[in-house]
Amino acid sequence: AAGIKKDIENLYEAVPQLVNVFKIKEKIGEGTFSSVYLATAQLQTGCEEKMALKHLIPTSHPLRIAAELQCLTVAGGQDNVMGVKYCFRKNDHVVIVMPYLEHESFLDILNSLSFEEVREYMFNLFKALRRIHHFGIVHRDVKPSNFLYNRRLKEYALVDFGLAQGTPDTKIELLKTTHSEDQQGSCSQNKPTIALGNGVSVGVTAPKQIAQQSASKASDKRSSSISKIQIKQGRGGKEDSAHHSVQRSVFGERNFNVYSSTYQENTNTKLIKQAKMIDVSSRKLVTKKKITSTKTASNGAARKAASGCPSNLTCDCYATDRVCSVCLSRAGTPGFRAPEVLTKCPTQTTAIDMWSAGIVFLSLLSGRYPFYKASDDLTALAQIMTVRGSRETIQAAKTFGKSVLCTQVVPAQNLRTLCEKLRGTNSSCKRSQGEVPSKSVNDSALPVAVDKPWAPEALGKQIHHLENFQEGDSALEMKATDMKGWDQVPEEAYDLLDKLLDLNPATRITAKEALLHPFFKDMRL
Repeated sequence: AAGIKKDIENLYEAVPQLVNVFKIKEKIGEGTFSSVYLATAQLQTGCEEKMALKHLIPTSHPLRIAAELQCLTVAGGQDNVMGVKYCFRKNDHVVIVMPYLEHESFLDILNSLSFEEVREYMFNLFKALRRIHHFGIVHRDVKPSNFLYNRRLKEYALVDFGLAQGTPDTKIELLKTTHSEDQQGSCSQNKPTIALGNGVSVGVTAPKQIAQQSASKASDKRSSSISKIQIKQGRGGKEDSAHHSVQRSVFGERNFNVYSSTYQENTNTKLIKQAKMIDVSSRKLVTKKKITSTKTASNGAARKAASGCPSNLTCDCYATDRVCSVCLSRAGTPGFRAPEVLTKCPTQTTAIDMWSAGIVFLSLLSGRYPFYKASDDLTALAQIMTVRGSRETIQAAKTFGKSVLCTQVVPAQNLRTLCEKLRGTNSSCKRSQGEVPSKSVNDSALPVAVDKPWAPEALGKQIHHLENFQEGDSALEMKATDMKGWDQVPEEAYDLLDKLLDLNPATRITAKEALLHPFFKDMRL
């Protein structure tokens, strides 16, 4: 509490304009690149209005700050996309002011949502994605904590455009890109390989290295350019336990239950001193400012993540359509990254947002969140293989110029079978209405608990822990009266999920197409 009080005092000192306008109540969110505060503003009518104040860290690139603001002002304010009310700046400190909306924690409500609520949730998420993709915005960090949901009011808001990038034809001036001719050669110089136990390993190779690798496989064993990461399979190991720990924080962020709602009156938006920050026509800084680093506290995952980034970090891919090594730390949240992001494909499109939406849908259908949890990108790619298949993953990677090597063939799983087993709505629970088996289940016999990620450690276990489920286990049984529509999930749901989790970004379903999918046939656009 004392630390938060000090943070609020520091914010008032850094941006003194706030003192006469807002009364900051508390800190309600904290991430690697920003902190969010709850404040009230005194209106001329005499009423108080709650606001969310997002304070961007001073080390943020000025153009990224301006680009985030432009995303909010141009695309925000409708179709479930966050808008902005005001912006304050003093030197290197920027505060974005947005309306405030209390929302539910995704993890808290996951297993109480009805199937119809899930359908509405996904429909509104696609509305938001269709909106931003129309403007050529790639959000890059689509996940439940960035898509706010007020269950009672049925209100939704896509937030946090801090990682956003533009498509080549983006309508957001500050996200416009200049094509570089050497994209392919700049994306990856190494050939990382990950060993997953049971003699199974996965590796990703750049296009120019494919011929060399096939010609000299023996040399790979002694090559110092290959970085091997060993995953311990022993009981109680640190790596093993990481997969089974309940973590509400994802990628250095602490998820709070409050943020802000979509602001509809975007025509009244005020951008304070934005003209002094950037020159839109040239996209260059008008006045160069010395960027100073902020002190980071020693406690909290978010602080640790922030302290891992040098204060003089300089991005060299901004205003290009490739992803530099610096920005790989801004590649989105682990568990939601698309295959083309995991393999560091330099050209990434709005399709990466659709993959992330697919992972959200997968969590909703399976009742598991986070569904994937990996310590690094190759482990994440291996986990994707356990669901989508190794051959399918390898073939898809070829389409965007990547060679993925896997020492064992792992078949793709049926999405309905997988989700129903994990959620506990497989055929065994439909034997008779209200019947509850007498057999009790030890939690340790289950692959993971309901609120933990489903992330098999060994790629060689093809069906993994799913075979541990036994018909009659009480953990898999539901009373018919409690099913909330989960006993009647249509095939269209899994067809949409399959199209969202298309390993090939070129053929992955778009947000516009998703809204027209038969899964939403009776819902109004």
